[in-house]
Amino acid sequence: MNNNLKKILTASISTLSIALGTSTVAHAAEPAPDPSVELDTVIVTGTRQTGLRVADSPAPVQVVDTATLERTGQVDLRLGLANLVPSFNAQAFGGDTANLTLSARLRGLSPNQALVLINGKRRHTTGNFAVLSGPYQGAAAADLGFIPMASIGRIEVLTDGAAAQYGTDAIAGVVNIILKKSESGGAISVTGGEYFDGGGKTASFSANLGTAPTENSYLNFTVESKYHGFSNRGLPDQRVYNPASTAYSAANNAVESQIKGYPNLNLISGDAEYRMHVLAFNGGVELPGDFEVYSFGTYGHKDASAYENYRRYNRIQGRMGAADRPFPNGFSPRERIIEDDYALTLGLSGVVAGWNLDLSATYGKDDIEVRVEDSANASLYTDTSTLTTKGFTPTSFHAGSWQTTQWTNNLDLSRGFDVGLATPLDVALGVEQRRDTYAIGAGDAASTYKEGSQSYPGFSKTDAGGHSRTSWALYTDLAVSPVTPWKVDVALRYEDFSDFGDTTVGKLTSRYDFNEMFAVRGTVSTGFRAPTLAESFYSATNVSPTSAFVQLAPNSAAAALLGIEKLKPEKSTNYSFGVVAHPIPKLTATIDVYRIKLEDRIFGSSSVYGMRNGVIVNPNVNAAIAANGNVLDNTVTSTGINIFSNGLDTRTTGVDVVVTYPTDLGDYGRIDWTLSGNYNKTKITKVKSAPAALGVTSTAFPTGQVLFAGNAASLLETAAPKYKIGLNGLYSFGPVTVSLTETFYGKASALADPGTGPLLNTVVSATALTDLEISYKLPVGVVAAIGANNLFNEYPDKFSAAFQSACVASGGGCVTQYPAFSPFGINGGYYYGRLTYTF
Repeated sequence: MNNNLKKILTASISTLSIALGTSTVAHAAEPAPDPSVELDTVIVTGTRQTGLRVADSPAPVQVVDTATLERTGQVDLRLGLANLVPSFNAQAFGGDTANLTLSARLRGLSPNQALVLINGKRRHTTGNFAVLSGPYQGAAAADLGFIPMASIGRIEVLTDGAAAQYGTDAIAGVVNIILKKSESGGAISVTGGEYFDGGGKTASFSANLGTAPTENSYLNFTVESKYHGFSNRGLPDQRVYNPASTAYSAANNAVESQIKGYPNLNLISGDAEYRMHVLAFNGGVELPGDFEVYSFGTYGHKDASAYENYRRYNRIQGRMGAADRPFPNGFSPRERIIEDDYALTLGLSGVVAGWNLDLSATYGKDDIEVRVEDSANASLYTDTSTLTTKGFTPTSFHAGSWQTTQWTNNLDLSRGFDVGLATPLDVALGVEQRRDTYAIGAGDAASTYKEGSQSYPGFSKTDAGGHSRTSWALYTDLAVSPVTPWKVDVALRYEDFSDFGDTTVGKLTSRYDFNEMFAVRGTVSTGFRAPTLAESFYSATNVSPTSAFVQLAPNSAAAALLGIEKLKPEKSTNYSFGVVAHPIPKLTATIDVYRIKLEDRIFGSSSVYGMRNGVIVNPNVNAAIAANGNVLDNTVTSTGINIFSNGLDTRTTGVDVVVTYPTDLGDYGRIDWTLSGNYNKTKITKVKSAPAALGVTSTAFPTGQVLFAGNAASLLETAAPKYKIGLNGLYSFGPVTVSLTETFYGKASALADPGTGPLLNTVVSATALTDLEISYKLPVGVVAAIGANNLFNEYPDKFSAAFQSACVASGGGCVTQYPAFSPFGINGGYYYGRLTYTF
């Protein structure tokens, strides 16, 4: 978008705001929602008691409703939640196929350390494993993109350790998505938008319908379809454009300068394109005798692709030399996934002999085909050519597949017992059986021939394989108020894993209300997280035009050759203390301080080199690559491995703050204010020693190499802002609603290798972003809205001149100008419009 158009958009939003405000003076102000409604919401997360209000919760729970999500302007649930929950942060950009399934995390921990539930039932995880280095490395959590926002009644976010209540993964907290169950009415909504500076075109359609097929039943059904287009925020490819690059030559430039799009031939630095279609349902039938049969589920189909590094016109060549170059304009490979995601729950609830019973089975599956489009296999082309005939290579490859499944069976019982205290003793008992599977399918022959397809080699037969795990758990939860103002909740869970043995974890939660204005609450808990099957067994080769690195599976024989042990579970200890205050009428404030200690934390290693800039630096690494069966591109100058390991102990400390207050403007409407913030700091307290096989010295590494160098450490300690503060004002007046949000992100930084070493620090300065939405309710049940996220088009800091110069000297493309760890992305502002019809 050009500057004039940006000015017009900003002026239009401001003018519409004034015009709507003026035009509605004649309208009588409609009653605004009572701010106490959210506080009176009965929650089901963080407790096994029934009838507990969020205002009375002994654990920190935030409730987000559909209308609030919609006002964020996001069509992706992950991004909408990140705008509303201060300790929930969404990934803005990913490397390789991680850019096709972006993730999120709670309290600065791994995405794998937060559990997603649907109607209180465990959600299965994605098959797309985030391999490449970054703050979200290792993510294989539930994909929130396959849950249509229009199907959601509310979301309860528990920001507290809950492994004793919900099992492995719930170290950082729980996101419980409660689906709509209305028996009538519905809504149809369409949204469209684009980035201020072009790209990222977005369109979404959703429809939700509530029905009652029979007198004693309900069925709520949602369909959603959405599209998001490519964006590009990269610099010109320095190999073809900059004479200072070691990869530049005048001869090459004479050819490449004639290619359409020159010098912006490399499109890797930007959003992926995706098309998604998702269905969701939630239904139930009442049966005689206080029983109900219920079921809910989702199905989604996704087709997504992302550009990879540009390959030059002379990269693919037959034996005839310059006379046999099949790609005279070079080519830009795309990594592509075609994904089908399924989830289904069937359950029976009721009362038996005074006990509340809930028996359920949940099955989830994520099935992904991995493809490489607009690419080639260089060795295959050369080897099929002769001195008189041209070679052959496909341009479209089946690189393999990923599949995850999860089957969970639960039996939950609960009952209250009068024990002579202020409240009955609520007793909950349960048993859970779960089976997880993970499989990698091999690529086709062309994608795995020698070094494989450019940008993303297919999965070899040594990479491929299926893996499974079974676990059984027994758990109990006791909750009571010994005296009226004091609540105590104790949870205990025993779990046995087929591959890691058994463990017992517990949680103690308490709250004391001194009066109606002030209460204190706190928790102490222990946790346990078994490595995901992907963390343990994922194996592949990651490439760029100048490097090739093997992602070794920690549980492989090749890893053992280097003295790297198999993965083992993480253990956690959580402490939190908070206050809930109502110091003046209508004002509510919660402040929760927390500390999370993690032992044997799983994290991705730094790059461990076998060859660096054409020089062998560690033959042990090369031997491990060969033992793993990998054949690497012989034209690259740097090779090595990456691996996941239990290499660290960490300590995370922080505080969450939420303050709400309404301002009544009488005949001129009202403003609901929300101030929310999170401060979070992670410190590495222990680093495991590197195995002896990595201690080989060289000119590049005079003291040998380690698994966790400074760049890996900085991704944990400094790559996320220490604070994130949001101030929202929601103005309601008659048919007009104006939502204005200011979000402040603290400074973030990380060490990175520009390509030649040493590591250089990259910084994203503290930044304030403004989001604005204006909506108008028309008489026919239609609400029209326009808005902008990042209204003033802020960007993160660019890489320093020193970093860019070092990158250019390495001969790389060096197109990336903004750090990928930027907490608010690399695309600048986004504007949108939305129409919603409610019936």
